[in-house]
Amino acid sequence: MIKIGSVEIPSNVILAPMAGCTDLSFRLIAREHGAKFCFFEMVDCNSITYGQKRRVRSILRTNKDDLPIAAQLLGRDPDRMLEGAKEMIAMARISFLDINAACPAKKVIKKRAGAYLLKDEAELCKIVRRLSAGLNIPVTVKIRTGFDKQDLRALAGLARKCEGNGAQAIFIHGRTRIQGYAGEIDYASIRAVKESVQIPVIGSGNIFSPDLARTMTGETGCDGILVARGALGNPWIFNAIEKVAVPAGLAFKSRKEVLVRHLGYIERFNESSPSGKLGYMRKVTLWYTKGFRLAKRIRDKVSLVNSYDKMLELIESL
Repeated sequence: MIKIGSVEIPSNVILAPMAGCTDLSFRLIAREHGAKFCFFEMVDCNSITYGQKRRVRSILRTNKDDLPIAAQLLGRDPDRMLEGAKEMIAMARISFLDINAACPAKKVIKKRAGAYLLKDEAELCKIVRRLSAGLNIPVTVKIRTGFDKQDLRALAGLARKCEGNGAQAIFIHGRTRIQGYAGEIDYASIRAVKESVQIPVIGSGNIFSPDLARTMTGETGCDGILVARGALGNPWIFNAIEKVAVPAGLAFKSRKEVLVRHLGYIERFNESSPSGKLGYMRKVTLWYTKGFRLAKRIRDKVSLVNSYDKMLELIESL
């Protein structure tokens, strides 16, 4: 359990916000396999303030089985961020709000948001201070180990500034912005952040197995871990990290059963266009079948499926 401000988080293993992945269907499957706390997909504050509220409501769609949950907001203007945050809180029951200062995507960097804020500490601190003072829920920050290089002293200083301006926890991905999602995890930098602040620190990066989860906590002393790509097609990872029994060897039969359930949630809850929904179903199916014998043949067949029912028929035939 982690305490973020006045909010108690029921587990130190958290499902990360992943754009285009962690929708309601994904979160429900993760929760059925041990995820006790999840994030919505990331929301760009401009999507709210510039009139795309329908899309934001779709991202924030949830139900009683999908609690507790947090939200993550992307942007750089403190006032617009606060306006967007208040709109989100009105739309969903959010435990805390995370400020994204970690996204490495080029289109985000061009907007001087996400990981760009690592280069603009003054603006990041303004955002943290403005949201912390203006919201009635805790505010956290997600950062990386640096923008283009490692500097433990500067990183520790940034963490302390975030804490001093009201952040109630820090999430840190163990790579620089330049690294993206490649290369080794910099455990020393995460440890430096943990040792520099009094608030909880949650480590992120390469949590693909229980062993790597233990390495993260052992090497850094962090209070919790954020599971992202390690959960794609592998919802069992949460129970495995929590040392709860999982199907032996994760036989293909087990994967098929959970995949069919996951697709059923997509069919029921996903609000994309028919082609968008089918495209998402194809992507999810490939997550679950990756690494198996004849995976390429399966992938070729999945690409030709043109309906939900046909997808179920294909999976049953595998």
